Amino acid sequence: MADRSDFVQSLERGLAVIRAFDRSHPELSLSEVAAATGVTRAAARRFLLTLAELGYVRSDGRFFSLSPRVLELGYAYLSSLSLPEVAEPHLEQLATEVNESSSVSVLDGFDVVYVARVPTSRIMTVSISVGTRFPAYATSMGRVLLAALPDEELEAYLKDIRLDRLTSRTIGSAAALRTELQRVRAQGWALVDQELEEGLRAVAAPIRDRAGRVVAAVNLSSHAGRTTLEAIRRDLVPPLLATAARISADLPASTRTGRR
Repeated sequence: MADRSDFVQSLERGLAVIRAFDRSHPELSLSEVAAATGVTRAAARRFLLTLAELGYVRSDGRFFSLSPRVLELGYAYLSSLSLPEVAEPHLEQLATEVNESSSVSVLDGFDVVYVARVPTSRIMTVSISVGTRFPAYATSMGRVLLAALPDEELEAYLKDIRLDRLTSRTIGSAAALRTELQRVRAQGWALVDQELEEGLRAVAAPIRDRAGRVVAAVNLSSHAGRTTLEAIRRDLVPPLLATAARISADLPASTRTGRR
């Protein structure tokens, strides 16, 4: 962590302006950007005009939106990783074998971020692609990654996390989540039943580097209407664990994953 004297607050605020835009807010007015980022209208205007000059933001005169050039920032991260290119052939093989969608994600703060995905069908109301983020506590991959944290990091996470009830089944307390993560640690994989979205079941396993550290997670997701929990344990867990082992074995010693 850099000394606070080295902290550039204007850069932090500029990045906050970019993050203010999302799927729910693809277009924002100057006032909305100021409110979302906690800066004055004058400061928001300077940031937006600078980003527009650099090509990251565009405007119709009233509303602002991100331009495709923002993708360069994400691609710069992905191009520095070996994980997605190693994982994708294995995901394709797994998805073909079990006819279910498969993904790989890493942990970033309180969220999981997708870095590779092979879909077979649309089973969620939102589209999932590389870069999609979901709260870690409500996802199978998130629980695998949380269970692998050192105890002190996990306790800090459990102390700070806000557990929103995304469905009626979503885990509702830090104590219950701690118990579930202990189960995940013991069995080596995580199964989540309709906690992120109604009708969605998913199972995940850890991907490890050459030192045995969990650096990512791989999952299979299925619709509850066609796959029972018993069938997931019987038919999906074994090929998933085998795929996780193959990805782990293929990772080079210098793999960088962007772990939190």
